[in-house]
Amino acid sequence: MKQPEQLQKIVNKIVQSDDVHSKWLNSLSMMENTGARKISKYEHPVHTNIIVLKHAAEEARHAYYLKKQISKLAKEACPDYSYPYLLAPIESYHYLNMLDVEACRYIKKELKLEGRDMKHGAYLLVTYAIEVRADMLYGIYQEALTKYSSKVNVKSIIAEEEGHLEEMQRMLEVFHPEWERLAGDMCKVENKLFERWVTAIGKVLESN
Repeated sequence: MKQPEQLQKIVNKIVQSDDVHSKWLNSLSMMENTGARKISKYEHPVHTNIIVLKHAAEEARHAYYLKKQISKLAKEACPDYSYPYLLAPIESYHYLNMLDVEACRYIKKELKLEGRDMKHGAYLLVTYAIEVRADMLYGIYQEALTKYSSKVNVKSIIAEEEGHLEEMQRMLEVFHPEWERLAGDMCKVENKLFERWVTAIGKVLESN
């Protein structure tokens, strides 16, 4: 897949159908909510800093915000995250979970870390890769929303995701002197999972 040209074509098609657009928003909301729950699970019961708390809160807000935007398209659409209300549900559900699994394997193999240290490294690398992706994805999405004069907008999410990326970079710099290499490797893993997700969504659109 040629990025971001292929994604632009897909998103442009999505926003022109209220039904498909609602499922897209619901899928993004589910993925943001998955991220928020993963961060909450990662949090230490005592030694949790304000950045992690902020990140968890904002991911949960994004999930709520995206879910609320659906009502601008269809009042009763997508009541929950069941498969019929998502685009490419299997790939949507597996995207973050598989990225998390691959990050733990990578940290264990590359840095010989286990337990809490491994989870911390995985949190940093996964979050960094996701924020890099979110910067591109939401930017393309907002362009399509503006182009087709949609009632939906994601400008507030874009601003917060940019802040997350800066925060994760600072935390990675503290975590490891070769953080750029580690982050680059994780972004390659994420890219494969993302392409699988987008390809699945493209097939759904072709079948409609």
